[in-house]
Amino acid sequence: MSLRPETGVRLITEEMPGRGLVAVALTVGAGGDDDPAGRHGMAHLVEHLMFPRDDEADGFVALVQEAGGMCNAETHRDHTVFHTVVPADALPDVLALEARRLLRFGPSAATLRSEAAVIGEEIRAAGAGNRLWDTVLAALHPGARDAYGTTAELRDATVEEAETFFHRHYRPERVVLSVVGDVDAGRVEELVRREFGAWTTPAAEVDAKAGPAAEAPAHREAARRTPGAASSLPYGRNGVAIGHALADPNRWGLGPYLAQVVLCEVLRRRIPGLIARTGAWDAASVHTGYQGQWLASAAPDLALVLLGRAPGADSEEAVGPWLDALADVATAPPDEPELRRAVAVLRASCYRQADSLTARAVTHGRAALLFTRAGGDTNPDAIPAHLAAVTAAGVSEAARDLLVAPRSVHVLEGVAV
Repeated sequence: MSLRPETGVRLITEEMPGRGLVAVALTVGAGGDDDPAGRHGMAHLVEHLMFPRDDEADGFVALVQEAGGMCNAETHRDHTVFHTVVPADALPDVLALEARRLLRFGPSAATLRSEAAVIGEEIRAAGAGNRLWDTVLAALHPGARDAYGTTAELRDATVEEAETFFHRHYRPERVVLSVVGDVDAGRVEELVRREFGAWTTPAAEVDAKAGPAAEAPAHREAARRTPGAASSLPYGRNGVAIGHALADPNRWGLGPYLAQVVLCEVLRRRIPGLIARTGAWDAASVHTGYQGQWLASAAPDLALVLLGRAPGADSEEAVGPWLDALADVATAPPDEPELRRAVAVLRASCYRQADSLTARAVTHGRAALLFTRAGGDTNPDAIPAHLAAVTAAGVSEAARDLLVAPRSVHVLEGVAV
């Protein structure tokens, strides 16, 4: 069931009787790409500030845990999602808590300083792996950046700046509320109307701000470019990282994107043979989607290939065999057994994820907020069928597309990081 109550919030409810649990995901159309100039990480900071800690006994986390539940949040480049799972009878309380922290957002200076320090520790702990993802993404799509933030820029952030960001981006029309579990959809609608009824956006503010807020950053519509030149990055070992720009589901439809997902799985399964044949690698891995999560962010998205250079091999010797492997698929589609195995692995992963109420709630929110023009359902139960529809010819075309799409190459210098 999907509807938009008078508040402007889009509500998606999935009834799954007998579970005894309910998951709630509040997905907001704001992330790292929306950080203001000079405040890289503001979206991440506001996410932390949505868990008020001034009074621990009356805070969101404490009340959820008291009900026997768990909660967390994630800031991405293009959205932020808050997810909670509790016993089903605690749903009225959780929805009241969600509405309360939206209606009463107003962090203290002390809380802001504390959370900025916590984020600083998260940034320091992120390690070379995260820095690599973000460097490759920015090389493919200038202007794209990670959602973690920059310690130096957050150090001087103020309460006023956090509140300005919140009121600009945390708006009913930019929010999807997903409720999945042992619930009645009609009752959920009643609760949402009751609790969120006071959360509205004045018409004047909608008229004044809807335009800029709705505009996609320029890099999300990046034109095809000549493949990027190589750059060097410190990493845990010598190697090469190759970033490939993936098709935009909202622009080209879901089919080309999922064909590239299947292509990457086909090539991942060929890696042992490629290592033995090329001699230029001693290890290799293929990761589809930013941070290895496909359909977790809208465009721009990427696939990342990590190649461990064998002793004596230079970067060109490592990159060449990978492009040859892509060209092989572009010329000769995978046979039916190979395609079937790759699709089976991906579908099994979808089914495992769909078993989680929290994952289902988050996926519903992303589908409604990020993939509105994808030309096919991206809800938890639709993706396996779309994967099964990918053909060998489609995988071959996906390989041809990757060969001409923007890519970047980065030499990994093995140093202690």
